[in-house]
Amino acid sequence: MKVKLQTSDDISFEDFRAQILQDYKVAVTSRECSLLGRREVLTGKAKFGIFGDGKELPQLAMARAFRDGDFRSGYYRDQTFMMALGFLNPKDFFHGLYATTDIEKEPMSAGRQMGGHFVTYSINEDGSWRDLTKQKNSSADISCTAGQMPRLLGLAQASKIYRHNKELNSEKFSDKGNEVAWGTIGNASTSEGHFFETVNAAGVLQVPMVIGIWDDEYGISVPAKYHTTKGNISEILKGFQRDEETPGYELFTVKGWDYTALIHAFENASDIAREEHVPVIIHVTELTQPQGHSTSGSHERYKSPERLEWEKENDCNKRFREWILENNIAGEEELIELEKAIKREVRAAKKEAWSEFLSPHREAKKELVQLLENASENSSNRVFITRIKNDLIAIDEPLKKDLLAKSRKALRYLLGEESKEKEALRRWIDEFLLEVQPKFSSHLYCELPTNATAVEEVKPDYSQESEMVDGRIILRDNFDALFEKYPEALVFGEDSGNIGDVNQGLEGLQKKYGEIRVSDTGIRETTIIGQGIGLALRGLRPIAEIQYLDYLLYALQTLSDDLATLLYRTVGKQKAPLIVRTRGHRLEGIWHSGSPMGGLIHLLRGMYILVPRNMTKAAGFYNTLMKSDEPALVIESLNGYRLKEPKPENLGELCTPIGVVETVRAGSDITLLSYGSTLRIVTEVARELVEVGIDAEVIDAQSLLPFDLNNDVAKSVKKTNRLLIIDEDVPGGCAAYLLQDIIERQGAYRYLDSAPQTLTSKAHRPAYASDGDYFSKPNAEDIFEKVYEIMHESNPEDFPKLR
Repeated sequence: MKVKLQTSDDISFEDFRAQILQDYKVAVTSRECSLLGRREVLTGKAKFGIFGDGKELPQLAMARAFRDGDFRSGYYRDQTFMMALGFLNPKDFFHGLYATTDIEKEPMSAGRQMGGHFVTYSINEDGSWRDLTKQKNSSADISCTAGQMPRLLGLAQASKIYRHNKELNSEKFSDKGNEVAWGTIGNASTSEGHFFETVNAAGVLQVPMVIGIWDDEYGISVPAKYHTTKGNISEILKGFQRDEETPGYELFTVKGWDYTALIHAFENASDIAREEHVPVIIHVTELTQPQGHSTSGSHERYKSPERLEWEKENDCNKRFREWILENNIAGEEELIELEKAIKREVRAAKKEAWSEFLSPHREAKKELVQLLENASENSSNRVFITRIKNDLIAIDEPLKKDLLAKSRKALRYLLGEESKEKEALRRWIDEFLLEVQPKFSSHLYCELPTNATAVEEVKPDYSQESEMVDGRIILRDNFDALFEKYPEALVFGEDSGNIGDVNQGLEGLQKKYGEIRVSDTGIRETTIIGQGIGLALRGLRPIAEIQYLDYLLYALQTLSDDLATLLYRTVGKQKAPLIVRTRGHRLEGIWHSGSPMGGLIHLLRGMYILVPRNMTKAAGFYNTLMKSDEPALVIESLNGYRLKEPKPENLGELCTPIGVVETVRAGSDITLLSYGSTLRIVTEVARELVEVGIDAEVIDAQSLLPFDLNNDVAKSVKKTNRLLIIDEDVPGGCAAYLLQDIIERQGAYRYLDSAPQTLTSKAHRPAYASDGDYFSKPNAEDIFEKVYEIMHESNPEDFPKLR
């Protein structure tokens, strides 16, 4: 389906005709896929469908203007665009609809996302980068409306950085910054904050970005007048239009059925963005949605008969066909033959895809039926196993879950029996699970030898001359060493540039490395993260700074739905090694309570979450992450920047291991586990406990995702037989997560003589009052008394009741 598109003025009529007919073929093929796709969902072969019908022509125009090295950040209606570039054929389309779990057959996500979510491959099997300048690129789609916008900003900004930072080795990533980042979004989704935040930030940064807004005047069933002021997004964006005195956007409005106008609009937008690094918005109006929003309902329920008739008459494919006939590019008979051939091709592709989807299931079913037959022959429960076998035979189109559910239920009826047939069934179940489970579970984190947990520890090196300095100095000098070592590294955030961040951890680095590498941003957390994702997708090593941990909540959707899932949803075909830097712990006030850790560890699976207790440990984490290529969140202790630490001699080289706890004080009576700033309080209390005869072992978690890969906490509990987890998160939060890991996964329950306990903050957030922290979070007295209470319960004679 791929054709070389030309725009030269001296193109021959035959070449021009071939291009037009190729575009028409792609448009009709895409539409036929949409029509058949809806039917497949309604017959039950797929769960849900959302298609690109009615949006074919603007996507063809965008494909014409798209060049090697460019990136797309779009949404789930861009199937025609992907077909035009040759990345999606009808069989791929249907495998996506059926959610085939074979990456060779369903190349977009191997069934991990619903159809309409597209990706191109950025990395090789060994994790190395492909040459992104020699291919057309699409960042991996997500379903969340406007969720594609923040990353679009970073994809565009990368071109600007590559153009203006001459020290960078841009091989494989950029040709002098001439790449454009293309975004697509539906008109209703422009109501989302992500859209406006991205538009504003791109206008400030002046990056080569083109946003195509596909406007069919509805958002599901809701007309545009309820979504957008004046019912028209380009009307309210007029203030962004650039002029001779002030930079801004170039804005175009074009009708979605006007083929030639669309071609010109997208080519002009490409030229402006590519050459001048000016962002462009193309508002494509008068589009239609022939089958409604999705397979979950019918648009006849909410559109008037007049609107439905208008959509029928102004369908972009219909108008395109009329234009071809009016301009004598092809005749009626030729188009009819072409359309018939396309219908046959798409139907054949659908049939073949469904057959390929079912084939391995049917083979496994055949094998399992025989195993059940064999197992039932000499079993006292033969009648029950035979019933399960017959139920399985009756399933003509089995899924993997059907096979496992039947086989595992049958195994129950063989309890207490021993036979080679039972063993064969048990082995089949184990092997099938071993083969199938990774199809749904792999690539949450990097599975290559380069993953961050494989980076070996490099301890801080101190000499007799090592001076005691503020913790911020250690961070600052370590960042300095990293920026010297990695020219692709850059950091940005609110107050990160000119003043060197609010705690001076980047002091003087903008002056040394320039505004491109150490830069300030506006107050816009979502697009700070979006910048980082897009830059990382294009080979840079960004550090995105969120000023305080609480502010991370403003960007949580982008972190959770986009960054944390990227490796998983692309089955390892794209990576974005973004480091998110922030600070928190032991903060005061409702809005700066500092520890929403329970939410973070659950919402950010797919990222590392690291909680260093001091700045030397934090510096080591940054160094470890720069040696690998995975995303992470590093939470520095806010009250540690002015605390004195010995300054290591090997800044830039020391590495804190990820997934490894550290015993900071050995003891024999009880294991105390904590992290971050609270650990300092725990350590002080441990010294006080000695005065009453309690020898506590103190362990720093250091890394929450992952946690204690070596099971060292369980080894400690085996020695002390008691466990207390101290955490400033709310009850049921991070401490509960740590406790489950230690008791269940590590099996520490076997060594306990006392009930394992947690000491957390109160359920409320701290008040602003100076002593709000004391009455809201575990303080030294709370910790002392909780430990003493545990010891009293086990040995009341030596530890009489305290209060």
